[in-house]
Amino acid sequence: MIEKINSLRSEIEALKASGAAEVEALRIRYLSKKGAVAALMDEFRNVPADQKRTVGQAINDLKNFATERINALRQSAESAGADSAALDLTRTEAPLRCGTRHPLSVVREEIIAIFSRLGFNVAEGPEIEDDWHVFESLNFPADHPARDMQDTFFIGRNPDVLLRTHTSSVQTRVMTTRKPPLRIICPGRVYRNEAISARAHCFFHQVEALYVDRNVTFADLRQTLLYFAREMFGTDTQIRLRPSYFPFTEPSAEMDISCDLCGGKGCSFCKGTGWVEILGCGMVDPNVLDACGIDSREYSGFALGMGVERITNLKYRVKDLRMFSENDVRFLEEFTAAH
Repeated sequence: MIEKINSLRSEIEALKASGAAEVEALRIRYLSKKGAVAALMDEFRNVPADQKRTVGQAINDLKNFATERINALRQSAESAGADSAALDLTRTEAPLRCGTRHPLSVVREEIIAIFSRLGFNVAEGPEIEDDWHVFESLNFPADHPARDMQDTFFIGRNPDVLLRTHTSSVQTRVMTTRKPPLRIICPGRVYRNEAISARAHCFFHQVEALYVDRNVTFADLRQTLLYFAREMFGTDTQIRLRPSYFPFTEPSAEMDISCDLCGGKGCSFCKGTGWVEILGCGMVDPNVLDACGIDSREYSGFALGMGVERITNLKYRVKDLRMFSENDVRFLEEFTAAH
């Protein structure tokens, strides 16, 4: 009998289980009323009287050992299950913080979405351009004083290769390769040789729009501008057009919107005027249409352009342009809710 008890003890000591179900099966096999330990108790009746004390003590020790062993297997299985549930195999080895979209990207896409609802399609072009697409085709002759308005980065010693100073070059590329009607919006980065400060940078971002078709009028331009202003800044926004000058549009205008901080009453942000300038616009000069192979006697059009940084400043009150390109995580995290 003692040999049978020792054999069963060795068997229980070698038990292994990979889950709660297996542990429960082992408990039933060894500790239930019909288990192996209970069977030894039944055989105990036939043990000679002089051996009962020794055999009885051995069976009790075996029962306690089996109980402890089964409990240990159960705890091990439960611990393994908890670790498995907490283990996310889709995570990277090192924890990574989620990034946010750049405020300029948020505003740029909002501008594009507004014009897309009016039927404008996105057009893009190269940042390294030639003089014809950037200046000459846009009514900037070589000796035109308006060239002084653009502080240009020229590449190497070739005066014909330069970094574009505006995305109007995309408009000329489209006008020379496609026929009217044209309704495009041209977002992109532009470069000007300016000193970097809180209010200026050597590179910034523009979005320009162009509409060329038969019988396009200044009234079409004004309604487009009003729609954009109210979609971007709110339905109560008012606009004001002031005469201005651009070589590629005639007539030309600057557009102001009513200051949303003071409601047009005047504050420090709008310098007491109640208005804030946001973009330039005008009717496409006939010389530009003709230079691009579009008959100005048959077609007319309007163009407008704005700085994305300018619109972002108005929406989020960012006073220093340098913040947009310094990649300060603290600054970028402020726009987590912007998208």
